[in-house]
Amino acid sequence: MVNRQLGIEALAHRGLLAAVAGLGAGGGALVVAQAYLLTQAIDRIFLGKQDLAAVAGILWLLFSLALLRAAVSYLEGVLAFKLAAAVKTGIRQRLISHLFGLGPVALARQPAGELVNVLSEGVENLEAYFSRYLPQLAKAVVIPASILLIVGALDLTSAVIMLITAPLIPVFMILIGKVAEKMNARQWETLNRLSAHFLDVLAGLTTLKLFGRSSEQTAVIARVSKEFREATMDVLKVAFLSALVLELLATISTALVAVTVGLRLVYSEVTFAQALFVLLLAPEYYLPLRLLGSQFHAGMAGTTAAADIFRLFALTGAQATGGHVPLPVQQRIAIEFHDVYAAYQGGERPALAGVSFTINAGEHIAIVGPSGAGKSTVAALLLGFILPAAGKITVNGIDLNTLKRADWLRQVAFVPQRPHLFQGTVADNIRMVRPDASLTAVIDAAKAAGAHEFIIRLPKGYDTPVGEGGQGISGGERQRLAVARAFLQDAPLIILDEAARGLDPAAQAAMDAALARLLTGRTAIIIDHRLTTVRQADRIIVLTGGQIAESGTHAELLGQAGLYSQLVAASQAGEGYCV
Repeated sequence: MVNRQLGIEALAHRGLLAAVAGLGAGGGALVVAQAYLLTQAIDRIFLGKQDLAAVAGILWLLFSLALLRAAVSYLEGVLAFKLAAAVKTGIRQRLISHLFGLGPVALARQPAGELVNVLSEGVENLEAYFSRYLPQLAKAVVIPASILLIVGALDLTSAVIMLITAPLIPVFMILIGKVAEKMNARQWETLNRLSAHFLDVLAGLTTLKLFGRSSEQTAVIARVSKEFREATMDVLKVAFLSALVLELLATISTALVAVTVGLRLVYSEVTFAQALFVLLLAPEYYLPLRLLGSQFHAGMAGTTAAADIFRLFALTGAQATGGHVPLPVQQRIAIEFHDVYAAYQGGERPALAGVSFTINAGEHIAIVGPSGAGKSTVAALLLGFILPAAGKITVNGIDLNTLKRADWLRQVAFVPQRPHLFQGTVADNIRMVRPDASLTAVIDAAKAAGAHEFIIRLPKGYDTPVGEGGQGISGGERQRLAVARAFLQDAPLIILDEAARGLDPAAQAAMDAALARLLTGRTAIIIDHRLTTVRQADRIIVLTGGQIAESGTHAELLGQAGLYSQLVAASQAGEGYCV
């Protein structure tokens, strides 16, 4: 009844867990003490013919215990919620760190909407499990067992009835829970699907409007929402049904105890004090089990969400974690690939097969080839997004995997095809690479990237808020902000991955000028399709099928009449592929 993985999470906070369990057991002991004192007071007044003054001490003690019980119950609830909050915070922080550690390649196959839903709603669903279900489970074990021992010493017949009837409650709870488990899973799966689809629709809203398909997606969202509503109602129906069944069983069981005790009291087989004490304890005996049944569905919702949470924890990726060798700030970077193999999806999709080449310090290398040839994989390996399946990459003669990852990445500036801008100001987005950079340094970087002119035309200049994903900024402007980041970083190695793709001629000309300034004096890897960019490289490496087909200067490769010359011819003929 306790999820093993969630149990381990709870044990990580043993102090809080023990305090909650101890307070629950203490509350049970106070219940027994109250029942005993109440029995004594009634017995003395009605059978012993004593007045209130004679039992005043008992009544005051009873009142004190009631206050203490309320305080214990309150403190138990507070600590239970602290336990839940501590577990949720720990899981959420570890999960975010784990997902960030996997990197973009491993997470590319995970729906973004589902990830967001698990991180938010999924983790929140654990609160009921730790704050209500787990404490109630502990009380359902301790309190009935303690009461059964006490009743057994006073009235064996009532104890036997309690012992026989009590297991019926968890048995029915589990039977009904099996049905509810499938419904909870369906509800959670529907919510995941709804979240993922809604986020996908928002991201592709422009395309949907362009093709006039937005109304269809509205209908799809409405249909999935209806499925989620129906799944939720099914879960609630089962929850109410189980509550009814458990209440009925507890009531009938308590009635059986009351009838047998009453009959034996009539025939003087038990004393009045014994009978009253047992009758007062009987409802308290079944109460923790009834409450466990009511919390069972909340616990199940947490268990269902936990399945997705720990599935994400189980995701593995080949992203580099880095070694322990420090890399001081380098003025120049030389790189060598030694028979490197790489693949995606656990080796199911090969990308590079025995690639070897050297990039000298200060050299500009262009990497070209057909789609899927492995060009971007070279960048992914250097950025640590994936690890080589075999072979070795060295930086200035040092194995890349042994270097401290943070030290290495500080010396690599990456300008991708679609740079991402985060919600914040323009200046904040440029400062991503150096959060402590002064505004003067930011402006200098923007000027070098050719971005200063459009920035000062914005409503608030460098303090202009940028929407999520770069809303309000054009594609060319986003590219120039990415180049400004690279200037601000001032790294000795530059990796350009289609950095000027999709720009109009004027924007491409401005970008080419900015990139020429950026690459001066630095080692550069240029992944590009444009002939004007590629031909200016010191050397061109042509990849196909994950292997190097050719290598040389633009003129040398044209003279070989190989794959490169075919790509150039296709580019000049306007057949869609450029080098």
